[in-house]
Amino acid sequence: MRVPLSWLREYVDLPATETGRDVQEKLISVGLEVETVERLGADLKGPIVVGQVLTIEELEGFKKPIRFCTVDVGQANGTGEPQEIVCGARNFEVGDKVVVVLPGGVLPGGFEISARKTYGKVSHGMICSSEELGMGDDGTKGIVVLPPESEVGADAIELLELVDEVLDIAVTPDRGYCLSMRGVAREAAIAYGLPLRDPALLDVPAPNAFGYPVKISEPLGCDRFTARTVSGLDPEARSPIWLQRRLQKAGMRPISLAVDVTNYVMLELGQPLHAYDRGRVQGAIGVRRAQPGEKLTTLDGVTRTLDPEDLVITDDRGPIGLAGVMGGADTEIDDTRGTTTEVVIEAAHFDPVSIARTARRHKLSSEASRRFERGVDPQAASAAAQRTVDLLVLLAGGTADAGVTEVIAPSAPHTLTLPADHPDKVAGVAYGRETVVRRLQEIGCDVYGQDELIVTVPSWRPDLREANDLAEEVIRLEGYENLPSTLPRPPAGRGLTDRQRLHRRVGRALAGAGYVEAPNYPFIGQAVLDQLGIEADDARRQVVTLLNPLSDEEPALRTTLLPGLLGALRRNDGRGSHDLALFETGLVFRPTGAERVPARLPVDRRPSEEDLAALNAALPHQPRHVAVVLAGARERSGWWGKGRPGDWADAVEAARTVAREAGVRLTVRAGQHAPWHPGRCAALYAVVDGTETLVGHAGELHPRVVKAMGLPERTCAMEMELDLLERAGGGIVPAPRISTFPVATQDVALVVDKPVPQAEVEAALREGAGELLEDIRLFDVYENAEQLGDGKKSLAYALRFRAADRTLTVEEASAARDAAVALAAERTGAVLRGA
Repeated sequence: MRVPLSWLREYVDLPATETGRDVQEKLISVGLEVETVERLGADLKGPIVVGQVLTIEELEGFKKPIRFCTVDVGQANGTGEPQEIVCGARNFEVGDKVVVVLPGGVLPGGFEISARKTYGKVSHGMICSSEELGMGDDGTKGIVVLPPESEVGADAIELLELVDEVLDIAVTPDRGYCLSMRGVAREAAIAYGLPLRDPALLDVPAPNAFGYPVKISEPLGCDRFTARTVSGLDPEARSPIWLQRRLQKAGMRPISLAVDVTNYVMLELGQPLHAYDRGRVQGAIGVRRAQPGEKLTTLDGVTRTLDPEDLVITDDRGPIGLAGVMGGADTEIDDTRGTTTEVVIEAAHFDPVSIARTARRHKLSSEASRRFERGVDPQAASAAAQRTVDLLVLLAGGTADAGVTEVIAPSAPHTLTLPADHPDKVAGVAYGRETVVRRLQEIGCDVYGQDELIVTVPSWRPDLREANDLAEEVIRLEGYENLPSTLPRPPAGRGLTDRQRLHRRVGRALAGAGYVEAPNYPFIGQAVLDQLGIEADDARRQVVTLLNPLSDEEPALRTTLLPGLLGALRRNDGRGSHDLALFETGLVFRPTGAERVPARLPVDRRPSEEDLAALNAALPHQPRHVAVVLAGARERSGWWGKGRPGDWADAVEAARTVAREAGVRLTVRAGQHAPWHPGRCAALYAVVDGTETLVGHAGELHPRVVKAMGLPERTCAMEMELDLLERAGGGIVPAPRISTFPVATQDVALVVDKPVPQAEVEAALREGAGELLEDIRLFDVYENAEQLGDGKKSLAYALRFRAADRTLTVEEASAARDAAVALAAERTGAVLRGA
C-alpha cells in the first residue's frame, strides 16, 4: 500500500515538521512494515510553469517528426514574450495548456534545462511529459495536457503536487484494513496520540424500495450489497488533477472519471466498488454461484470458463462480473465512446475465502480481490457508495437518484471475553486494566467489565478472533521494544538420539570427503521415475500423492533421494561447475497400503494416546536415506600431476565412509538395479539383526538415464538406507584402538577365476586370519593370460596383524596368513601366486 503523506494529513493533524521518515518510525513502532519512503520531486527545481501553445511549425527533413512551438508562459520568463521550444511529441495542439520547464529548471535525475540549439532552431526550455516530471504512469506516454482552466504562468510544481513523500507499506494478511488510507490513518493517529477524522463517517440515506433491483441467491457468499444510481453525468468530464495525482502516487493509473472515482474511494475507505453503465445492464443485478460451462469475458479481455464455486454478478443475460475480482466487459463504462451518462454503483461484501479461491483459480489477482481476501469492513459499504455518489455529482455534474438499495444478511457483532490481566500474562509485563482497555478502545473495540472484559470487535478487524489476538494488539501498541528480554529455560532432556547422532556423523564425514550437501524438496513426479528407468513393479513406483501439491508436475512424495540430487547436479553442471560431488540425507516415503485418513482431532484438549497412535498409523513408512552423486574430476590435475575422474569406485567408497560412521562393515557384490549400469552396479550388504541384508546400491548410472536426464557422462551415484545401518551397528561406534605393540604386515597374491568376486576372497581371508588380523586391503588386481592362464586374475592383499598384549613373532604372523590363504583356497579355489 502506497500512502502519500499529503493525503494522510487530511485525516490526522500530523505536526508540520514531521517528515516521511518520522512517520515511518512511528508506524513501525505500532507494528506496520513500512519498507521505504519515496521522496517525490526532491530534486525538482523551477521555473516549471503552465504554458499555452500559441503556434506549431512542423520541421521537415529529419528522421522523426519535430515541431517548433511558441508557448505563452505569462510573466514566468521575465519578459512576457512567447517561449520558443522544440518538441517531438504530437499529442497536443494549438491552444492546449502544457507544462513547461524554463532554462535554469532541473528535472528528476538532475537533468538541468538550458537554452540549446537543436534541429536548426534554438529551444528555450522544454515541454514536459508525465514521465519526465516523475509523475508516474498516466497511460498517455506523451505530453501532459492540462485542463483548459489552468492559469498560464502558474507554478506547475504546486498545481501537479509534484513534491510529496510516499510511504510504501507491506501489508500483512492479518491487517487488510491497512490497504486503505482510513486504516493507515487510524494507526498513525494511535501512534501519535491524535484524533482521527474518519472518512467513513458520512450521512447515508436510509434504504428504500425505489433503488436499483438486486437479488442475492447466495447470502453466504455475499452478506451485503449496496446499489446506488447516478444519472445525468457529463460523458466528457475528466478526472481533476488532484484526483489523478493521488491515484498516481498510490501506484494506480488514471483511466476515466467514473473508474477513477471508484478506485479513489477504494484507496480511501478500503471498500472495493464497481461502476456499471446502466444502459448496458439488463434487468436486476444478482449474486449467485456460476453454473457449469458458463463463460465470462472480463475487463482484461480474457474469456474465462467459470467454475461452479465461483461467485458471479449477473443480470438477465447471465454473468456480468466475477464477484470481488473483476467486472465483465459487457457492462464496462466505455470512456472512448463518451456515451455513459448513467451509472449503477455496486458496494458489496463478499466471503473472503470464496474470493481468494476464485482469484487463484483464474490466476487473476486484482486490487479488489487483494482486499476482499484479507477482509473488508462490511459496515463501510454504504458509506463508500455514498462517497462515490458525492464525487460523481461534484465532478461530473450528475444527479443522485433517490433510490437506495441495501440487501443485508442479519449478523451480530463479534464479541470476546478477555481476562483483564491476560495481556500481562502473555507479555510478562504488568500493563494493568486501564492500559488494556485504552489500547483496545483505540483500535475501535467496545470494552465493558472489570476483571473479565467483554470486548466487541470492530467490523474492520475480522482478524481479531480470540483472546490472544487482543493481547497482541495491546502488546504491539505498547511497543515490542518494551518487552523484557528473558532467557528461555528448556526442560532437561537426554540429548540427541542415536539416529540423530548417526545423521550428523554421516554429514560431517561426507563433507570431509569433499562432498557438498544439497538439500532438495521432497517431491517427485512419475516422469522422473520414467527417466530413471524404474520398472512398473518396483516398490519405488508406489508413491504417496498430495492433495495440494506445490507443483502439478511433482504431486507425490519421494521414494528415493536421487531425483532431487541429480537435478541439482544437472543445474550446477549447466551453470559451469563441472567437477561435482553432492550428498543429501533425508526421509523417503514408502506407503504400506494400511494408511487411512484419521478422524478429525479435538481442539479443546490434548489428543489421547489412541488418537496419536491412529495418526501415526495413517502415515507412510519414512526411512532415512543417504545418497551421493558425482561427476567430472574427483582429483584435479595440476603441477603435482595428473588428475582422476570420479568413477563407480568413488561411489562405493562413499558408501564405505557412511558405513564406518555407523560402525558397520559392508559386503560389496555385483548387482543389477535401476538406475545403475548393470555391469557397474554394486549391491551393498550389511548384517542386520543377524541376517545379511541389502542396504543400498552404488556405481555408475545407466547411459540411458544419463541421456534422459541431461547429466554429464559417466555420472555415478550411491544410495543407502541409514536406518538399516543404524540397526546393523547397534547405535554404538567403537573407539579406535591404539596399541603400543608393532604391526606385522604380510602380503599375499592369490590367483582366482575372473568371475570370483573380490569380496568373497576378502571375506574368506578375514575369517581365516582370526583375531590377530587388524586390517586387510586389496592393493593390486592383475590379469595376464600368459603368466596366469586363461580366465584367471591375481588379487594382491596387504594383511596387517597385531596383538593387543604382545609383539607378534614371525611364526605367529605367518601362521595367521597361512590359515587365511587356506580358507580362501577352500572357499574360492584361490591359489597362492608363484606357488
